[in-house]
Amino acid sequence: MATYLVGDIHGCERTLRALLTQVDFSPDKDILYSVGDLVARGPDSLSVLRFFYQLGDAARVVLGNHDLHLLAVAHGIKPVKGKDNTQPILDAPDRDQLLGWLSQQPLLMDVAASDGGFLLAHAGISPQWDKKTAVACANEVEAILRSNEQRWLLENMYADSPDQWDPTLTGLARYRYIINSFTRMRFCFPDGRLDMQCKLPPSQAADSGLLPWFEVPARQPLDQSVVFGHWAALNGTIQPKLYGLDTGCVWGGKLTLLRWEDKACFTLAAENSAT
Repeated sequence: MATYLVGDIHGCERTLRALLTQVDFSPDKDILYSVGDLVARGPDSLSVLRFFYQLGDAARVVLGNHDLHLLAVAHGIKPVKGKDNTQPILDAPDRDQLLGWLSQQPLLMDVAASDGGFLLAHAGISPQWDKKTAVACANEVEAILRSNEQRWLLENMYADSPDQWDPTLTGLARYRYIINSFTRMRFCFPDGRLDMQCKLPPSQAADSGLLPWFEVPARQPLDQSVVFGHWAALNGTIQPKLYGLDTGCVWGGKLTLLRWEDKACFTLAAENSAT
């Protein structure tokens, strides 16, 4: 049995299947983890969503910002973005099954393994959280997404503030911070506050005073590897206990697959890319 983790797919179904064929992935014996953003800018989001749904227990997914946006669109809260190719999902006869399954997926996974395992989140884990806090915060929002308050949360999640964690935060302010940290975060200020605007590679943001979330000096120790996606401008990053798997497949880059047991990386150039 092998454990595979794949970067942001964004509807690039043909590239995903070709890469899984390259490593001889078998749902009968292997497990495929996704860092989220299954859907949006690529050519076939519907097929990607169906593929993961049909894998059953062989697939594990955390929610990305584009996955959450799709749920908001399905509720009529937001229109389909001009560059998104998600309308086929909304028109599909199995849309309710697929979207119901998607809404049940977590923001954070704590995966056990003989080497200590890993924490899986789309954008990362707030540098102001230890593991206990991160798990508890994820559970709070996941419970709402799985309840009859899902629409209320999706309708009110769109904001860049608050940018600072405070355990006394309540209500929407608390939930927004949690969602932004797990699904939208890239840079932070040195004191750990979130910056929700800059999407540049770190080398181009050096003069701004911003730091990647994982380089904040007072970042809380997690004592466990973190696997994430979301940040295509990083073009992937492999550091001790840190694995960034978004290599910009949908933007004409590559799709990256990490085999956890030996940390081998496999990549494949995109067959299609967003325009």
